[in-house]
Amino acid sequence: QVQLVESGGGLVQPGGSLRLSCAASGTRAGIYVMGWYRQAPGKQRELVADTFSGGWQNYADSVKGRFTISRDNAKNTMYLQMNSLKPEDTAVYYCHVNLVSWGQGTQVTVSS
Repeated sequence: QVQLVESGGGLVQPGGSLRLSCAASGTRAGIYVMGWYRQAPGKQRELVADTFSGGWQNYADSVKGRFTISRDNAKNTMYLQMNSLKPEDTAVYYCHVNLVSWGQGTQVTVSS
């Protein structure tokens, strides 16, 4: 079982940037995919970005060119660099491993 803890959320103005972190602990055997989902009020949880063990990455169309997912295996940490943020990016962001283990979420609010 992998434990995940997100950090880095907050309030940012439109056009600003944030970097989310997801620190993993526990067994890391059999990790095939890690990534980020988000859930806005009144909406379903949706994919933001995934990174697969073979190196392939997948992004939601709404964040392509603005968000970048990365991993630092030495630190057991995954990141989501978010640039050119828009109000519609406001949501709670969750990291996951294999869509089985989930973090507690971190709030991102984009507002002037």
